[in-house]
Amino acid sequence: MKYFDELKRSMDWLGSKQDTLFLGQAVSFPGTGMTNTLKDVSDIKKLEMPVNEDLQMGMTTGMALNGTVPISIFPRWNFLILAANQIVNHLDKISLMSEGGYRPKVIIRTAIGSQRPLHPQHQHVGDFTGGFKAMCDTLEIIRLDEPNQIFDSYVRSYERDDGKSTILVEWGDFYNEK
Repeated sequence: MKYFDELKRSMDWLGSKQDTLFLGQAVSFPGTGMTNTLKDVSDIKKLEMPVNEDLQMGMTTGMALNGTVPISIFPRWNFLILAANQIVNHLDKISLMSEGGYRPKVIIRTAIGSQRPLHPQHQHVGDFTGGFKAMCDTLEIIRLDEPNQIFDSYVRSYERDDGKSTILVEWGDFYNEK
């Protein structure tokens, strides 16, 4: 099993679910390494977003509160930090603030940017897994280090009924290396 193939299998599986929607940059149009993992997901399941990460995450939470299971895609951690307000202060805390009255289920997909064959500079290769784990009380954050973790982690994120959302962290370099 290859890293990229497991990501593609996971996205195809999520795309087959009636209540899912993929949103983010380069979900409908080429632009990142993640785009090809969505190539067989129906276009009606994809919502291309402008470069406005805070807005995207706010919309994601709203969709989840309305019963959709959004898969919100931020191609790199360095972009996801622009949505930190919505993640840390809203999505992560909403079940606590509402005493369990609201329990949105969101799947957030991000990656540690690839450095090979060309290093894109430091603003594109951050790994903020530890920082977000320290800031979030209810979100589960899973770093996908091996191909055999991928499919089960995405299935668990979708099927969970504990009121938690999940951030799944991929490695851009592993798309072609593992």
